Amino acid sequence: MKQNFTVRQGALDGVEAFLSVAQHRSFSRAAAELGVTPSAISQAVRALEARVGAALFIRTTRSVGLTEAGERFLSRAKPAFEELVAASEAARDLGQRPAGLLRLSVPRAVVPILLEPLIASFCQANPEVEVEIAASEELVDIAAGGFDAGIRLGQFIAADMIAVRLTPPFPLVVVGSPEYLRRQGRPERIEDLREHACLRMRRSNGSIAPWSFVNGNKPVEALISGPLVAHDFPTVLGAAVEGMGLAQVPAPISVGPVKAGKLVRVLERFAPMAPGVFLYYPSRHQMMPKLRAFIDHVKSGSDAANKNPVHIDNKRTRDVKVR
Repeated sequence: MKQNFTVRQGALDGVEAFLSVAQHRSFSRAAAELGVTPSAISQAVRALEARVGAALFIRTTRSVGLTEAGERFLSRAKPAFEELVAASEAARDLGQRPAGLLRLSVPRAVVPILLEPLIASFCQANPEVEVEIAASEELVDIAAGGFDAGIRLGQFIAADMIAVRLTPPFPLVVVGSPEYLRRQGRPERIEDLREHACLRMRRSNGSIAPWSFVNGNKPVEALISGPLVAHDFPTVLGAAVEGMGLAQVPAPISVGPVKAGKLVRVLERFAPMAPGVFLYYPSRHQMMPKLRAFIDHVKSGSDAANKNPVHIDNKRTRDVKVR
């Protein structure tokens, strides 16, 4: 059976006064230490004794001593109160300077081409911050997941997030290996994809993502098929390099294999534009110094970074509203 627990209002009232009197064996010296009057100390201790239901001190005109109940209370309350004070100091320390664990939720594809150089230079500049990268294609709730921030394509960021641009907009390109194109031919029209092996992506909601194109000013979605379904762009890109079929991926992750001659871009005139990659977080008012330092590092260290935060407007597909 579920029990109902409540925190009694004022449960800690008088505890600091009690500990100070117990240490000094004096109400007046305790008052001087805490910067209050002796009568205020006496009232606080009496109120605590009333809540506890037992006398904690033996008082005479010459001395102050602990009762047996007071001794027991002191043995438990002193370490607990010291731990509370230490917890407050530890939390305050993290709120005053960049320190602690910075947790980021990111897609796998951005780690080698975007995040690794940023993380290396950030850690050198902020030695008291540890960075944890959770690489996943899942569109996680960063607050519920305990993350400080996330990195995603702009169209996948919720409208209530604050976002900082990491890259300019870029096209989604279709690529295939030279060997595959020799074997199967080069597609010239969107309709030609029906005759090709197309490597597909499964979205985090379980659906297979169609390929998106632009024909003139008109957006077009192509329903494609092929031998492989993956959950991230690096996997379909690697499969395309191995000649398994065509893949549609963000242009930046295809640059290396294209330059190396391992992949060739096709259907470029139909390539749609994605709004770019953004760092996003819930609110400026909840920001810790470690995240503020990382955002400042991103802005100063990336030539592509927009100097102002932006809000993502998902009411219009792939549209980014810059303030």
